Amino acid sequence: MLIIFESILPIFLLVILGVVLKRTSLINESFWGGLEQFGYFVLFPALLFQTLSSADFSALDSGSVGFVSLLAVGVMTGLVLALWPLLKRSGMGGPAYTSVFQTSTRWNGFMALAIAEKLTGATGLTVIAVIMASIIVPLNLINVGIMVWFSGESRNLKTFVVRIVTNPIIIGAALGVAVNLAGLTVYAPLMTAVDLVASASLGLGLVTVGAGLRIADALKPQPSVLLTLLLKLIVFPVVAVALALAFGLSGEIVVMIALGAAVPTAMNGYVLAKQMGGDADLYAAAATVQTVAAFFTIPVILYLAAQVAGG
Repeated sequence: MLIIFESILPIFLLVILGVVLKRTSLINESFWGGLEQFGYFVLFPALLFQTLSSADFSALDSGSVGFVSLLAVGVMTGLVLALWPLLKRSGMGGPAYTSVFQTSTRWNGFMALAIAEKLTGATGLTVIAVIMASIIVPLNLINVGIMVWFSGESRNLKTFVVRIVTNPIIIGAALGVAVNLAGLTVYAPLMTAVDLVASASLGLGLVTVGAGLRIADALKPQPSVLLTLLLKLIVFPVVAVALALAFGLSGEIVVMIALGAAVPTAMNGYVLAKQMGGDADLYAAAATVQTVAAFFTIPVILYLAAQVAGG
């Protein structure tokens, strides 16, 4: 437990740095909005492309890892969709539900990659990369579809297709997987430029996560926020680990699958909520509470996953 805790501590220190910097006068307020957009449109897509295009998927049972990850996303999607009638009867509107859905199913890739690198090095990065390759495109397709359907925007096919093909996260992940599977070699100076951007993305991304947190929301969380915490930080990793064990996976692979499910929701979904008519305030509150709680839940989840997986 101590090793796991010390491995994730640097990640949370960067998040705390973002919290502190955002609340001081050292940096102009307008900087943070630009950094948020830069992360969404440039940093994270570059990191996804760099990681997925160069990952050695042959180094592990990538087929099983990918299938288990996709199945876990499918189970969580079905579970959260099944909650909609109940939430609707309790007075929740469509825009708020989209934020509950997003924060229960999205995962913070910046944090997962950073923790994986600290815990297991190349092995962990490869497993997380396989999970990314398997779920990022379908997960974003699902979330964009939910946003289009429930947020009050036009539900026509054209709106859905435009949102999909212009989503920078989907573009970066899809291009990375395509280059990897096709065995293509990217022009070296271009790839060097992408690598430089990607190397800056983890640190800046974690600082941006901290800057986007709303501490007041963590002190008096709404019931809907606590629901997302339960679904994302507890139910999702339990589902993922159970499926991994059921399909015969073990050791570090199961622990990394647990990590991918146990990290808090992704902050880029907040930008999507603002752009597509979701409840951005609820999203920010859920992301804040999850990130604070994850500091305590991730070590426990990883420890338990290691025990049951023999890792």
